[in-house]
This record gives sequence, structure tokens and C-alpha cells, in this order.
Amino acid sequence: MSRERWPFWRTLRTARICADRLHRMTKTILIAEDEEILRDTLASLLRDEGFDALTAADGEAAYRIALEQEVDLVLSDVRMPNMDGLTLLNKLQELQPDTPVLMLTAFGTVETAVSAMQAGAWDFLLKPVQFDELLVKVRRALEHRDLVRNQRRMVHEAASGSSFHDLVSQSPSMQTLFEQARKLSAIKSTVLLLGESGTGKELFARAIHYNDATRAHPFIAVNCGAIPESLIESELFGHRKGSFTSATQDKIGMFEAANGGTLFLDEVSNLPLRVQGTLLRALEDRTIVRVGDTKPRQIDIRVITASNRDLRKMMDAEEFREDLYYRIAVVTLRLPPLRERRSDIPILVHYFIRKYADEMDSPVEGVTNGVMRALLNRPWRGNVRELENVIEHAMIFGAGPNIRLEDLPFTVDGADDDPGEDLKEALHQFEREHILASLRKHHFDKTQVAGALGIGLSSLYRKLDDLQIPKNADGSPDDEPASN
Repeated sequence: MSRERWPFWRTLRTARICADRLHRMTKTILIAEDEEILRDTLASLLRDEGFDALTAADGEAAYRIALEQEVDLVLSDVRMPNMDGLTLLNKLQELQPDTPVLMLTAFGTVETAVSAMQAGAWDFLLKPVQFDELLVKVRRALEHRDLVRNQRRMVHEAASGSSFHDLVSQSPSMQTLFEQARKLSAIKSTVLLLGESGTGKELFARAIHYNDATRAHPFIAVNCGAIPESLIESELFGHRKGSFTSATQDKIGMFEAANGGTLFLDEVSNLPLRVQGTLLRALEDRTIVRVGDTKPRQIDIRVITASNRDLRKMMDAEEFREDLYYRIAVVTLRLPPLRERRSDIPILVHYFIRKYADEMDSPVEGVTNGVMRALLNRPWRGNVRELENVIEHAMIFGAGPNIRLEDLPFTVDGADDDPGEDLKEALHQFEREHILASLRKHHFDKTQVAGALGIGLSSLYRKLDDLQIPKNADGSPDDEPASN
């Protein structure tokens, strides 16, 4: 490599460099190379291209620089004194996992460079370095890094503005349910939650309880289908000592335990008919009588019930009491299955990743494009619970920083983890959902939306057109603002 070629590169790129510098924040690239001439030449090339270039004569010096400041990309030789490129790569992945590393290698060490890529390097370049190839790979690596960070930021912003306690959603149907739940938190009317298994009915009940003054009182959850029929009355209402063979002492039931707070009866459809009658009396009179006792006891609780079965069909089949149904269904909320709100999958995925990353001290920070496509296309018969289990499984077996297809507990035919151009499309989808959520939040007031997003009104209208987003709630067209 010779500096004699240098004037040619300067002449060729001068005009483009000036434009690039005006539109791109300066990126810092760290060069770890023990050959002084190559190190200085690469630094000059990158500086002329508008980058900041830092240099180090070995891996140890490069690591010291990375400890002192964050860099956007690292160019590292494979073979260096004091600390080789593979060791530096491993340390950088721990220190700055988002920073892409390009390995520089001679022809004889290609196998080592491939091993480095398997260990997490972005790509490698053969010596003698071709400037065009170097700049292409540098720009691609930096572009991918920015896209991943923007994706994570947008998902985080969307999730932070679309959560209700431990429930996360930005779909209009769930946002409506969140608003209804906030109103229900202030009263103690009975609520019936309907939805398939895994849609989050207990989480929703907890959100209602913990959103108001009742948060200081007990929340008691009972799975009505998990208690033997012979014990269900005793579990719910308590019993007196000696009322049956195993009643060796007095016991309070779930109703008394939840006094002042909330009692959540999950799968209420599993209650035997005789117990349904006792439950009806308790709800109407606000009193309970322990098994084997005659003394009524006052209760002051909110009762929330839930079912994944059609209670009206059960009424027709005389399997569920009609009078009890109308008593528990003062307010009925239906939680939609995940397949009806697929736009929530990305923010749910990143919500669960953050949750388990803290619990497991995991290096996983995101998913590959192939994984996201697989998750979006899955039927999710187990709904949000199944999605959470999939993410937890993948984080147990994944090495990070991204969950890959092989980490999933199911096989995806014909899918791959190629980051390519699909990442741009994924980012566009996230951006579209983020803008849509803001439009709904501000009732399609474009001025307020532009202010909330931190962009100009004209820019907002261009994005609405580019992303094919309706400008009004009813989908009707709207006049664009005058250009500035």
C-alpha cells in the first residue's frame, strides 16, 4: 500500500465529501493496526471521508481507547502484539456490544477471520486493502448500527407510551381497554374479562386493582378450575372447625382474605352449579357464610371474573346460571387475541427482552430480521403467554446480542437471518406504527403530532405520504400545508 495513490482518491471524492459532512454527524472509527504505514493511510482516508479516526498500534492500546470513549466502528488487524484481534473483539463485545468490528487479515489467516465473524465480527477485509471495498463495508456497518439503534429507540418510545402497568400495546382496541380499565379502577363494580387463554386476563385484573386506592389492599387470584369440587366452597368462603372430616381448625376463605381489595376468579365457568348459587348470594348481599357456620360476615371487595369459554352458550346449555351471568357481567371487556393485534408483537418482543435481560443478566438486546418475520407470521394460539415463553427460551439458549432463528424453540422453513435491506423495511414498519399511535393519541391533530414527534409539519405530511398513512381518522384526504 502506498501513499502515492492518495491524491487520486482526494480528487475523486472531494465534492461528495463536502455534501456528506453537512448531512452526517461525524462518526468515530478506531483503527487497531501494528503496521504504521497502513495505519496512517487508513486514518487519512477515513478523515478525508468525513470520519474521525483514532489509531492504536496494538489491541491493548485500542482497548484502552475504547475504555475511555465510545467509538462507532473498529477496524482491527487479526495479528497484533500484546493483544490480538480476536481477544480485542471479545473484549469490545462486552464493553460496546453495538459497535461493529471489521477484521483486517492477510490471505493466510482467512480462516481466523471467519472464526472472528462467527464470534461476532461484522465482516473482514483482505490485505492489501482495497479502498473502495473498505469504504463500502464501513458505511454498511455504520448504517446497520444506526438502523438497529433507531429501531430499538422507536420500539422503546412506543412501548413507554403504550403501557398500562404490565400490559403493553399500541393497538387501538387495547388502548380503548386501557382507558376503560382506568375508569373501572375508581369503582368496585363487578367486571367480566373474556378472552382466549394467554391473552393476559389476570394481568388486566391486576392492572385494574393496582391503578387506584385499592392497591394498598389485597389482590387475591383464584383459578376456579384448579380446585377440587369438594373443596371449592371451603376455599372461597372458609369453614368452621369440625364442619367436615379434615376441618381441624377454623379457616377464612378467599373472599375474606381479599376484603377491602380485589378477588379475581379466573375460569369462573368451571364453578359447579351449586357453588354458582352461593357466589350469586355473596355478590348480591355482600356477605358470606363459612361452611358449617350460620353467621353472615360482611365483605367489601371488588370481584373480577374471567373466562375463556362462551358463557352465553353455557347458559343456553344450562351449565351456567343466567342470574349469575348478569351479576358478574355488569361491565364486560373482551381481550383480543394476539393474532388480531400483530402490530404489538415488536414492542412485546422488546418488552420481554428487557424483562428477562435484567433477570438473567443476559447480553441479548434484540432479534434478527429473520426472527422478527418469523414471530410476525406465527399464529400464536397461546397468545401473549406463548410469545413470552418463546422469548424466555430463546434468551436462555441465545448468545446475543440478537436472538437468532436457531435460538427459537420452533423451526421456521425457508427463513434466514440476513440483515440486508429488510432492516430498512422493518424500521419503516416501526416508524409507521409509531406515527399512527401518535396520530391516534392526538386525535389526528397534525400540528400536535408534529410537535410531539419533534419534526416540522411539512416533514410530517411527507412521512404520511411515504409511509401511506391516512391523514384523518376516517381515512379521508387532507390538504397539505404550504411549503416553507
